[in-house]
Amino acid sequence: MIQIEGKLIQGHQVASGKSPNSPYTEGTIATQIPFFQKLGVDFSPYFQGTLNIDISPHIYVMKKPQFSFQQVNWTTAHPPEDFSFSRCHIIYNNESYDGWVYYPHPETKIQHFHNSSVIELIAMPIPNIKYGDRLKISINNLEIDVIEA
Repeated sequence: MIQIEGKLIQGHQVASGKSPNSPYTEGTIATQIPFFQKLGVDFSPYFQGTLNIDISPHIYVMKKPQFSFQQVNWTTAHPPEDFSFSRCHIIYNNESYDGWVYYPHPETKIQHFHNSSVIELIAMPIPNIKYGDRLKISINNLEIDVIEA
């Protein structure tokens, strides 16, 4: 395991359903949860949105994730997508929270892209966290490479 520091930034707010322009009123994560459950991963106890962590000047590359699912047909709004997940821990205010790196593969994703220095996480609820806060992510370096850009 390695630790990388980052800053919580605002994402597109589609995963949580908070974006007024999102066609997914409950959010993409809430909509995807039943599909991932059928594939063997249960995200229902986690916050139903994502944390977007800017780790620049580093970037990350998903290389051998714990789970990869191809052609998940979770919506009729666009073609199926590929997803990968790698377990992680978020360290915030000296507390550790269970989480997962959430990686919708860009080659199958239609919109709402992030650059390679932003890691999207699905995490247990973290009290009082806000945009601009710094935190650490503990990730499995056998599953994810972190390199300086």
